[in-house]
Amino acid sequence: MRKLIVQELVSADGFVSDAEGGLDFFDAVSDYGEVDRDNREQITTIDTILLGADTYRMFVEYWPTAEAEPMSNAVNTVRKLVFSSTLESAPWGEWEPAHVVSGDAVEHVSALRRESGGDIMVWGSISLAQSLLRAGLVDELQLRVVPVLIGAGRGLTTADGGIHDLRLEEAKPYASGIVSLRYRLDRE
Repeated sequence: MRKLIVQELVSADGFVSDAEGGLDFFDAVSDYGEVDRDNREQITTIDTILLGADTYRMFVEYWPTAEAEPMSNAVNTVRKLVFSSTLESAPWGEWEPAHVVSGDAVEHVSALRRESGGDIMVWGSISLAQSLLRAGLVDELQLRVVPVLIGAGRGLTTADGGIHDLRLEEAKPYASGIVSLRYRLDRE
């Protein structure tokens, strides 16, 4: 079975966005070079990226034309699925468009995991990540902790999300102050 990985940037106080949904706290770090190097290495095992509609809109504004970014070719060429009940298409600049999935995300991802292929990654896409966590489909959680406290905002989990036991697989500090935490979800 394919591995489903959720990767999120979070503030040191555990928020994935500020109270208004903003991501300005990402700017607390000016150099993501080391994180990008690790992501470039990891994306070689990924053959599908899952995005929610809001994250798709944010990504498509940047990645298709971000030629100077070390990750751009990998992000632009990997298969992308966008889960949305409002989008009819998901163009990706001059690259192959993302595929829009309008049905039940949990059902679709369950079937996707049973197919042969590489790992599956969710970047951002908080509502999607929450529903996949709640359904017990996530195999690995990667948190990139940004060294900033924002005081309030949206968390990765919800009150109805249940308890998820995590087993630490790796903790890696970067010179930028970001700490990468990689957890396996313990289903035993």
